[in-house]
Amino acid sequence: MTQTLENAVNLPEEQRFFRHGLTWEKFKAIQASFENVPGVRLFYCDGVLEIVTIGKPHEAIRCLIAGLLITYFEVKKIEFFPSGSFSQIVPKIVEYQADLSYCFGTDKPVSDLCIEVVITSGSPIKLQKYKLMGVPEVWFWEDGTIEVYCLREQEYEKVVNSELLAELDLSLLSGCLLLSSPLEAIREFRQGIQQ
Repeated sequence: MTQTLENAVNLPEEQRFFRHGLTWEKFKAIQASFENVPGVRLFYCDGVLEIVTIGKPHEAIRCLIAGLLITYFEVKKIEFFPSGSFSQIVPKIVEYQADLSYCFGTDKPVSDLCIEVVITSGSPIKLQKYKLMGVPEVWFWEDGTIEVYCLREQEYEKVVNSELLAELDLSLLSGCLLLSSPLEAIREFRQGIQQ
């Protein structure tokens, strides 16, 4: 497994590796061994370890989503508290970092919205980690579209529009993320939300 991971770190595309049946203590030991390895994230959820390599396409989309959302918050005068990809932890149960996370109104211990950029799909802990933390809304950007999930009675339900940002046109946001010029994406998005 180590040889495969070492080779994957140099790949431009996102790679995912899973290991089931791991204790929290083993996860922490593995996590410590990756401490100085750039471009790799480790997640743990109910005995499942997920190791993800992060490539340039992932980071480009993540940064552009952040830029567009900050534009939206500024235009719509929405008080927001970004927390980026800080580690959210329930010891011995779950540890993960969303690509982007936000609280609205006031800063809170658990984010109101978490966003993941998915280049390679197939995570067995896709929503479980957020459910364990009680995150009200989760977005996944994948293949040019945004999927929105809202937490209802301890389960996530896929919905068409954001409930936290009800006025946000997600098709406009998704379309702007596909433009080849980030500057043009921001200009078109700003124009779209000001109409």
